[in-house]
Amino acid sequence: MTLHRLAIVMPAFNEAEGIRGFIDEIREAVAPLADEVTFHIADDRSTDATPTVFDDVADVTVEVQPENRGHGPTALAAYRLGLAAEPDVLVHVDGDGQFHGADFPRLINALVREQADVVHGIRDGRTDPWYRKVLTAAVGLLIASAAGRRVPDVNTPLRAYRPSAIRALVDALPADASVPHVHFSLAEARSGFRVRYVRVASIPRRGASAQGTMWGRAAAVRLPPKRLRQFVASALREAWSLSLRPSAPLRSIRLPEAAAS
Repeated sequence: MTLHRLAIVMPAFNEAEGIRGFIDEIREAVAPLADEVTFHIADDRSTDATPTVFDDVADVTVEVQPENRGHGPTALAAYRLGLAAEPDVLVHVDGDGQFHGADFPRLINALVREQADVVHGIRDGRTDPWYRKVLTAAVGLLIASAAGRRVPDVNTPLRAYRPSAIRALVDALPADASVPHVHFSLAEARSGFRVRYVRVASIPRRGASAQGTMWGRAAAVRLPPKRLRQFVASALREAWSLSLRPSAPLRSIRLPEAAAS
């Protein structure tokens, strides 16, 4: 299997220490799969050197966002950057590098081999604080109830998409949505997307600095920080408004015919 064009998209915030090595690792792993591989980074107004790390790298594009808006809006901006490159396959991953590059071909091969619309990377061995894991599990139960079936690792950031499928999802969300992957997982389950799952290793964030990662480095904190509690309350209101209430706009999303055939 050889794709013509593969796009890897990343939201990033203060990841200068590890992001270049992460992209080098991904590039080496996926290069045999495509004639052209491009990387598209949406930078959420980093205060370190993240926007300039790739000034001398031809296959990486960095677009600094107009303002710091958080992970969700920046992820959506990264998706739009990748779609503009008109790829055959688009892969999303967070810029903190919590995956092995060697797992990327497994997702891409599953997408093509099984004619899927999306492949989710299901994380094994997560090193996140306990409350992040509990939050993921609780959201998973909520989505399972709404979708009528369990969706493993509902908010995983490692996903491979066919462009027509991800375009339908991105176009259905406002640009400021804070939990796009939760909305995507629910819409995929409800709307008949061909979803496949591949288990992948989850590793610690690359880079030693405490200032990096869009979610904050709180591994040593025993209780959920106030910022996260406020985010969860806001995300639940958003989930109700956009995906869960009877007239929610994402209830009517449909997979384009080109992707469904």
